[in-house]
Amino acid sequence: MNKTRVDDMLIEMIRPKIEEIEKKFSSQEPLTQDDINTLLLKSQYNHINHLDDKLNETVESVKNLEHKFEKVEQRFDYLENKLTGDMKNLEDKLTGDMNNLENKLTTDMKSLEERLSNQYKNLETKLTTDMKSLEERLSNQYKNLETKLTADMKSLEERLETTIQKALNKNMMLLIVVIGFFMTLSKLIDKF
Repeated sequence: MNKTRVDDMLIEMIRPKIEEIEKKFSSQEPLTQDDINTLLLKSQYNHINHLDDKLNETVESVKNLEHKFEKVEQRFDYLENKLTGDMKNLEDKLTGDMNNLENKLTTDMKSLEERLSNQYKNLETKLTTDMKSLEERLSNQYKNLETKLTADMKSLEERLETTIQKALNKNMMLLIVVIGFFMTLSKLIDKF
């Protein structure tokens, strides 16, 4: 707090009395109760001025802390926006990857279907010359091809599920870490 005119006037009013008391004290004369009260008043005034200075320092420190907290809030907002953008980008990328994989699977299945269809027609043409022997071989080949296709499809599904699960686990861990960070940060902010 700043000194006021009243404070200065008070000191000026008791200054002559203080000088008189100092002379008495240095000449080792006894002090009256009035002298002691005047000294106490000056001492209390000095103490109050010291406390005012400390209060000013504390107020300035609090202002600095408020400024720092504003900067922390801005940084937190920036990180929150960045995390939201990163999560959106990741979601978009995963959606795009899933769509690409679905399109590729559809194309591969169509191509496989066309190849199987062509092979089946070729086999049907050959069947006209030697129906019995080719029928047994075709039946075996068809069963083997179906088994292999089933196994390949199952393997592809398992790999796809594994890839999706890994991506989900990674996103979940990232989300847990971010939530933990925000909770820790909010607890730290609450403590201050």
